[in-house]
Amino acid sequence: MSPPQIARVALDLPLRRLFDYRVPDGERLSASDIGYRVLVPFGRQRKVGLLVELSSGSDLPPEQLKALDSVLRELPPLPADWFRLTEFCADYYHAPLGQVMLSTLPAGLRAVAPVKRRPPRRGPPAAAQRSPELTAEQQASLAAIGAAGAGFHAYLLHGITGSGKTEIYLRLIERALAGGQQALLLVPEINLTPQLEARVAARFPDAGLVSLHSELGDAARSRNWRAALTGEARIVLGTRLAIFTPLPDLGLIIVDEEHDVSFKQQDGIRYSARDLAVFRARQRAIPIVLGSATPSLESWANATATAGRGRYQLLSLRERAVRGARLPTVQCIDTRLDKPQDGLSSALLRAIDERLARAEQSLLFLNRRGYAPVLACAACGWTSHCHRCAANLVLHLADRCLRCHHCGFEARVPRACPTCGNQDLSAFGRGTQRLEAVIAGHFPQARVLRVDRDAASSRKQWEALVARIHSGDADILVGTQMLAKGHDFPKLTLVGAIAPDAALFAADWRAPERLFAQLMQVAGRAGRAERPGEFLIQTQFPEHPLYAALVRHDFPSFAATQLEERQQAGFPPYAHQAMLRAEAPQMATALGFLRSARACASVAAANSVVFYDPVPMRLARRASLERGQLLVESPSRRALQRFLAAWMPELETIKSPSRLRWHLEVDPLEF
Repeated sequence: MSPPQIARVALDLPLRRLFDYRVPDGERLSASDIGYRVLVPFGRQRKVGLLVELSSGSDLPPEQLKALDSVLRELPPLPADWFRLTEFCADYYHAPLGQVMLSTLPAGLRAVAPVKRRPPRRGPPAAAQRSPELTAEQQASLAAIGAAGAGFHAYLLHGITGSGKTEIYLRLIERALAGGQQALLLVPEINLTPQLEARVAARFPDAGLVSLHSELGDAARSRNWRAALTGEARIVLGTRLAIFTPLPDLGLIIVDEEHDVSFKQQDGIRYSARDLAVFRARQRAIPIVLGSATPSLESWANATATAGRGRYQLLSLRERAVRGARLPTVQCIDTRLDKPQDGLSSALLRAIDERLARAEQSLLFLNRRGYAPVLACAACGWTSHCHRCAANLVLHLADRCLRCHHCGFEARVPRACPTCGNQDLSAFGRGTQRLEAVIAGHFPQARVLRVDRDAASSRKQWEALVARIHSGDADILVGTQMLAKGHDFPKLTLVGAIAPDAALFAADWRAPERLFAQLMQVAGRAGRAERPGEFLIQTQFPEHPLYAALVRHDFPSFAATQLEERQQAGFPPYAHQAMLRAEAPQMATALGFLRSARACASVAAANSVVFYDPVPMRLARRASLERGQLLVESPSRRALQRFLAAWMPELETIKSPSRLRWHLEVDPLEF
């Protein structure tokens, strides 16, 4: 009598193990069944899991194992390369394998109820849009990629705004489709999806394009995910979670705006979709293109010989693709001399007035939404502080509320000071709502449109705002970073940056990199067509090297300076980091856990890393929990990973209060 078959199943649980189930008598599974979803009993529930392995033995005797309920075969099994991707993600980011695997599936496929089939939706057949003529730089980039041949190759496509990076993507997708392959195109945010989706669909109307992002309903996401798995969809366009989409014929990966922090998951399993994309391309032996006007310094170091890396091939687009289009001129307005009134210098006001006279659009960039950062009482010193977070409640005058941008708490605007009764409360600082009101006062004849998360909280609202801008139904735009990338507004010729100086001296050493990227991206919105553009920066530090590089549109020199500083300081990419964070009702509890975590590291393992002291996080209190962090660093990625693999089991043995929560983040971006 043959021994009973054991099915090893991954479940969505915070446990670092697979679960053994007995295959029912009379049923026999084979290697071809690995990758199917399975229905299994768990406690008093039934759960959907994934069949990962088949075995003839278990730590428990067969009679003590529960039997597998059923194998769900209405979809093809998940392919082997998908398993390798999720296993790598679990290993590198030290997350439970079952949680990684199951969390990447659409919600409808994790439900116990049977999966319903909603036929694929297809519009009427359309003629493919003609390809534009390529510039010499575009031709050279495509030729370089084509000359490399088959196999894994990583390319960093550094192209100024408007240089035609998207056309490079489309030509590469065309090659992949012609070769019978699928293409995966990742974008950082949902707001970039509609415009790019329309452009890809116009070029490849019969390719079965599907999109995957968080605003899709469960049914639509399941349908699109299924189309990718079966190979019906040949192009997948999505945000970070789409990196886990199973694609049996995958032949090309493209990551647009590769520098964007949105590719890093900030809760749950804290993975980088960009880094996983590079791993996936390597394991599939296919090319990957990382595109940006302002690449991350990690990618730039990987692509430049001066940094001693050369892991990526650098491709450059230095000219705008539209004939006659030029980069905007950049000028710093010294606010020590031209003092702003209500946040606006006289030079910027004159420039806006000139655009109104020429029926052109202006954009004022202020990366702070709301009316004012804080409401305060001058009589007693009361401020609108969030009682749940170490932050202020932001005044949102349009909604007549005070809102915390960290935990979401809201309160009505008080008629008088809650402490002393003073009715003369003052709004300090400036947000997009207040700037909108100021602009409307200066230019009452102009149509002012505010574009931020409050005005466009859904994709439908965002598309409506973009349509208004394109139609010319707005003269002056007041916006946050939502408007900084991926959009082409032909009538927009002036961009003004309001109060960017705070990031120059922020405690986070990544702040200059992010500021430069934001400003260069938003500058690129000006003058995209035949009309010349201008970018005005209001600053107290016009001689700062960051602004000097912006004036020259010189990302390479800015990146070289930043990398030199990081190398001297021992910061990434010249060191590798992990951050252990803990949160509890009291800070002493959180820091106590972190000190225990540091103490429990074995001496042999700890010798390969450097520990920093446990300290409160910059936002020390959030949602009524006190938060602390412990930074671990090593010059060797491999040594750090070895240490973390040995440390994690020790961390899980630390006894801690029930309300304390902790997590480990590898390659942290936020400090």
